[in-house]
Amino acid sequence: MIRTHIVIPARLASTRLPEKLLLTVAGKSVLRYTHEAASRSRVASGITVAVDDARLAREVESFGGRWVMTSPACPSGTDRLAEVARTMADVDVFVNVQGDEPEIDSDAIDLVAQTLIDNPWADIATAARPIRDAEALSNPNVVKVVLGLDNRALYFSRASIGYARDGLTKELLEAEPPTFWHHVGLYAYRRDFLEWFAMQGTSPLERIEKLEQLRALEHGRSIAVARIDASPAGIDTQADFDAFVGRLAE
Repeated sequence: MIRTHIVIPARLASTRLPEKLLLTVAGKSVLRYTHEAASRSRVASGITVAVDDARLAREVESFGGRWVMTSPACPSGTDRLAEVARTMADVDVFVNVQGDEPEIDSDAIDLVAQTLIDNPWADIATAARPIRDAEALSNPNVVKVVLGLDNRALYFSRASIGYARDGLTKELLEAEPPTFWHHVGLYAYRRDFLEWFAMQGTSPLERIEKLEQLRALEHGRSIAVARIDASPAGIDTQADFDAFVGRLAE
């Protein structure tokens, strides 16, 4: 039986919204909401929070969670996961749930984990949802992924891809199956891949686009993509946090 474990990388510093994981709503931190949402997964056997600061560790302890201290110098969440993986030799698949996703869907977590388990050719599994409007397609903060017919990731970019040479039409945006896909930052990794990933330096395209998954593609590793209909918004800015507070109050 393949054992699956969720890791929530939790970094205290954040550029656009300082210390956002410790912001509270109704007596609970953003990090706690994320942990509670992830705990509804049926596939994972447990959850570990990979922290980089004692304040985050204390917060995890306050709600009875498990934490591991990782280096503040980790260049990415995947590198932080790799540190945790070294301490858990009995786990086969690690799922990366970002700490600023308090409304993460546990069904999506399970789908991504199962996608990796069901596709032995894949080193990583992730998720994507359709892009249906031109503004999102041109927004560099919306990461796009190009899919092969077998749901293999061909490329990730902040640019609008694939490029509609003859013009972006309503038919292209509304096509079924969808033409354009928004990458959702939810990942599952095999143990041996994480060990390999942590030994690699950042790759050229990764440095240009600031997308760590390109490190895997540039080295010829394979990523399977689970198609989902929608995904909740994460918290990157004060506006995102305010919107989350509003949804909880509804």
